[in-house]
Amino acid sequence: MIKPGGGDRMRGFGTGIVGLIIGLMFCGGPATVAAEQTEASRKVDRLIAAVRIPGLSRLDIGVTRHGTRIPALVTADDLDFATKKTRILLVGFSVSPRPEESILAVLRWFYTSGDAAGYRDRFVLSAVPIANPDGWAAGQSGGNLSGGRPRQAFPPKGTAYSDPKNPESHYLWRWIGISAPDLVIEVGPPGKPALLVPRAGLRGMASLEKLGPPLVATTDLSSSLPRHKPCGTGSIPALRLVVGADSAGKDATRQLLKIFGSGFSGPSPARREIQRRQTRTPIQIAGQLVRRYGQQLNQVAYIPALALVGRIRLGQLTGDPSHLKDVERIVAPYAEGKKPTIPKGRVSGSNHSGHLIFAELARVTGKPVYLRLARRAAEVAFDKQGRPLAAMPGHVEMSDSVFMACPILVETGALTGDDRFPAMALRHLRFMLGKNLRPDGLHAHSPLDPAPWGRGNGFPALGLAWCLSHLPAAAPERSEILAAHRAHLKALVGFQDPTGTWHQVVDHSGSYREFTSTCMITYAMIRGIRRGWLDEKTYSAVVARAWPAIQSRIATDATLVDVCTGTGKQKNLRAYFDRPAILGADNRGGAMALLVTTEMARWRREKRQP
Repeated sequence: MIKPGGGDRMRGFGTGIVGLIIGLMFCGGPATVAAEQTEASRKVDRLIAAVRIPGLSRLDIGVTRHGTRIPALVTADDLDFATKKTRILLVGFSVSPRPEESILAVLRWFYTSGDAAGYRDRFVLSAVPIANPDGWAAGQSGGNLSGGRPRQAFPPKGTAYSDPKNPESHYLWRWIGISAPDLVIEVGPPGKPALLVPRAGLRGMASLEKLGPPLVATTDLSSSLPRHKPCGTGSIPALRLVVGADSAGKDATRQLLKIFGSGFSGPSPARREIQRRQTRTPIQIAGQLVRRYGQQLNQVAYIPALALVGRIRLGQLTGDPSHLKDVERIVAPYAEGKKPTIPKGRVSGSNHSGHLIFAELARVTGKPVYLRLARRAAEVAFDKQGRPLAAMPGHVEMSDSVFMACPILVETGALTGDDRFPAMALRHLRFMLGKNLRPDGLHAHSPLDPAPWGRGNGFPALGLAWCLSHLPAAAPERSEILAAHRAHLKALVGFQDPTGTWHQVVDHSGSYREFTSTCMITYAMIRGIRRGWLDEKTYSAVVARAWPAIQSRIATDATLVDVCTGTGKQKNLRAYFDRPAILGADNRGGAMALLVTTEMARWRREKRQP
């Protein structure tokens, strides 16, 4: 067994966290991120605000190169993959026909007309009425003011979502893939009224093919969706609706009635895939994840280390000792002294937090060698005379370091009984909050820009939940850390997207829905509910919205949807928008997914749920 050691507690760290929060509220602090309101943004906002149709709500799906949000209009059924209704998405790109005379007119007829009442039990309509908002606002027929023509850019090429010419195509393509409608109807450009139907050989489209002539295979949306699998979920039936410029509303309604009467119904292949993903238990998902992640520790860094922690926890849940045995085999070169855990001359927050795997092993196995390795990272916070530094080295002023430093300090203190370490964790937390805490309770990523980056808020949420898990109830640091954690999570609740996710930039609804931050924040909430420091009634509802979104974004082969790549300090809001969103296998995303799935499994087991 590991024997606790002793030590002197550090005192006199100055103003507490509660005082810091109050000071920011009344004395100023980091400015709130706000995108510049362009003329295009104002036009879009006025148009959408005028759509007062019961049951329809605005949900932004992207942002253009000029900062204009791309709006969607959705209902609760559009966010419910289990609904019995057939979900139809209308998409408009063109200036003509005008959206208020075509797509928005159809929505108003469908949801308010007595003539449509009989169809509302079987179908639900949503819309992206202006998929090219900058071009629409400028009166351009196809261009988007960035040198692109988004209507003709499918499937999108290049990096999501930083395409310098056609970011609208990337946002729309992935939104459709993950929201998985049963049918997409592309409206326009104007012409002789007709339904043009792709002959893609997609099962389920036979009834639609009888409604109109073939749509030639091109790079437009309606031609591409039945032939590809956006987001890797599945193909989606689609067609093009051509309406007259002067009779758009009537033409669109008439053609829609033909679709209603054709016998077509959902679910689409994409929705069936999402449904399959959402039926998996947390244990099943974790089992799929460990086939790809948690297989190496080539260097001591937080990404592979957290995946290994997830494997250990999965083994505990399933009673499978092979996971722990394999993790010990993987870390053996470090335990045997054949490889250094801290490379010479390297100071890195990722390396510090990578030592959490040794703390986990020390606690699980009781072997002193793992404690010695964990302590190496924690000792970096002190000078050669054992005096605490102002903050843990390697923080580079980024909010990430709340996680990179505080948990390994608290874990080491818990394992050794040396109270210098949790005291240093609080010292570091105060230092970082002084750098990045915003008046609204979110964390700016760094002092370079006030943007509340998604993972830059996931790190403090995860880090403080980790600390509270190992701080004794009587620890003098606990109340201050708990107050900071609760205040942060309370702020995050207000920014949860209706889909259950959190955004790449937390307070900007046009930025993409980011996977890792959603996993980290959800983990922190589940852990707090389980351990009793968060109100279950409040936070279980938040988790209930987040969990299906996480399930949906993990494929059975453990590939993932929209993981923000590694991100250092960025100088402006646009730089955070443009960080690549990975679609596929990703070690960082896999590690965070393993943590949240095993935590969800533990909670459900305690509640005696599958």
